Amino acid sequence: MLSRNAEPGRPQSFRLFQNSPGKPLQKESFWTVQSSASVPSVTLYRLASIAGVGSALVLLVNAAKRSSLIPTSDLTQLLAPLAEILALGLVVGLFLAFGRRAGLLGTIAFVINFIALASLEGVEVVINLVFSKLPLATITELRAGPLGLVLVVSSLLFLLGTLLFVISLVAGKSVPRIPLALYFIGAVPIALRAFVPEWALDLGLVILAAAIAWLAGWLWVCASTVDDIRPESVTT
Repeated sequence: MLSRNAEPGRPQSFRLFQNSPGKPLQKESFWTVQSSASVPSVTLYRLASIAGVGSALVLLVNAAKRSSLIPTSDLTQLLAPLAEILALGLVVGLFLAFGRRAGLLGTIAFVINFIALASLEGVEVVINLVFSKLPLATITELRAGPLGLVLVVSSLLFLLGTLLFVISLVAGKSVPRIPLALYFIGAVPIALRAFVPEWALDLGLVILAAAIAWLAGWLWVCASTVDDIRPESVTT
């Protein structure tokens, strides 16, 4: 009787892979389990895509605020640091989908880029929520101390992390090249904001927003077929 009944201690997902001795594994059972296991990954990639779109929108708000197209308010100041937080979601999604295919390089690039974005978040908080309420003399005094060094290091780390992350995705030969190039181009004036004119910084924000929106939209479209994308299938 035991041979005719399922073993009570084994989960249903395991029993799907069982078959009679000498018979091949049923294809239908395999695809059923594989499809159900892929659902969380698709959801994760699409959540990362949504986060990317949100980051792009916040960057556009920041650019419009800096160029005086919209007034500066408490709301716009509070929104500004969200760009980095939401960008972290997209970066995680891109790494899990494609970046880790670059091996050790991809992992190192992801870690450095993650730390850089997290530190840049602190920079945005200081600039938008602290410096905006202080007189110029106080800001100058603060920049002359350790805070100034931290701001510079965070900005340079952001530039390095962005470059490495873009290189790792290019090395994987799966992510479109054009938005990756725009991603790095837009990050340069943001990282060097202390040394570039205002118009260059505003342009960098817009270019970075366009690149992030492009990557986010592309990730959304291919979320359900990430495992089927091969290096030769993406050429631009």
